Amino acid sequence: MTRRELDAAGITEPALRAAYTRCRQLNARHGKSYFLATRLLPLERRSAVHALYGFARWADDIVDDLDRHRTPEERDRLLGRLESDLAHGLRAGDGDEPVVRAVADTASRYGIEHALFADFLSSMRADLTVTDYPTYADLQGYVHGSAAVIGLQMLPVLGTVVPHEEAAPHAADLGVAFQLTNFLRDVGEDLDRGRVYLPGDLLAAHGVDRPLLEWSRRTGRHDPRIRAALVAAEAMTREVYRAAEPGIALLDPRVRPCIRTAFALYGGILDAIAEQDYTVLHRRAVVSRRRRAALAAGGALGVAAARWRARAPRRTAAAGAGPVEWKEPVR
Repeated sequence: MTRRELDAAGITEPALRAAYTRCRQLNARHGKSYFLATRLLPLERRSAVHALYGFARWADDIVDDLDRHRTPEERDRLLGRLESDLAHGLRAGDGDEPVVRAVADTASRYGIEHALFADFLSSMRADLTVTDYPTYADLQGYVHGSAAVIGLQMLPVLGTVVPHEEAAPHAADLGVAFQLTNFLRDVGEDLDRGRVYLPGDLLAAHGVDRPLLEWSRRTGRHDPRIRAALVAAEAMTREVYRAAEPGIALLDPRVRPCIRTAFALYGGILDAIAEQDYTVLHRRAVVSRRRRAALAAGGALGVAAARWRARAPRRTAAAGAGPVEWKEPVR
């Protein structure tokens, strides 16, 4: 499948094909829900999405260093090296790291704004020193760079049936909705890394602070105040999903099944959190394989329907019914 994706995208140079393949491997290994949805995209667009994900994953792994082999100073140096490599890559269309080479090529092919990558790396750098966010307004500054810009980077790849600026706010909201879902799912793991991404004012409204979260994580015991705060965080996240959802209809019809599937998969994580009674400090909530398979099957049917509709104008015209206007996606 990798070869077919690369051929469809017109990526022929061997080193560049290897770089994109590396990004696809990162997506398949780390982004199970994301990777599943990506497979519903038109073949020629998948490699670009893998490149965007692969670069984001690479930077995130530098910051998190899950095995804790690196000091904060070492992570800062590695992130600085990645920033420098990316800046050169965006200018020259190349890079030392394969993920940089692939993402620079994608940015060039699709005209992705370079500032979006700078904003992303700025939020990654914040993770080296910032351990909590006192208010939701403070958190919004972080998620602009860590999540909203991902949605904005994706938009030129996906294509739209309206001017770009009309779809952009919804794309940004969808990136944020996915990020907030991850924050809620990973609250225990993030706490182990010394970070709390749930807004401090939301926690305080329910009598929760970091020591209480750490006590619950350490002892495995529950507290109704924590549950109430997590319920409120879920409600906050679902509001962002509601703001994002109208944007799906603004996308190229051929990519809508993919985005609807991703929307449902990530929303399913929230459902799983609720079904497990908000015990995210003690176990990770996941969407069942059966549920993922069902959503993927539904997405595949949506892809088939979109292809049929795309061919319908040609069939109608061929039958002698006169020309039918088909509006191509606006990038």
